[in-house]
Amino acid sequence: MNKKHRKILEQIFQQPVQAGIAWKDIEALLKTLGAEISEGNGSRVRVALNGMRAVFHRPHPHKETDKGAVVSMRRFLKEAGFKC
Repeated sequence: MNKKHRKILEQIFQQPVQAGIAWKDIEALLKTLGAEISEGNGSRVRVALNGMRAVFHRPHPHKETDKGAVVSMRRFLKEAGFKC
């Protein structure tokens, strides 16, 4: 994991929850962690990581995540065994 990926992971686990993380950066982090990412219908993105599966919605029209998406991603990463 490079420095940028580590920074994104820290932002996801930061308290209070930080909005505005670019979705492309989150996807890059997930791929680095070994996640399988597949496109669903519309803006849905399926993610499988360490036996855990989740469906997220790619933000649109903006490219940054809101606080709810960051909380969901944090929960998913914790369940998959990742912490900051």
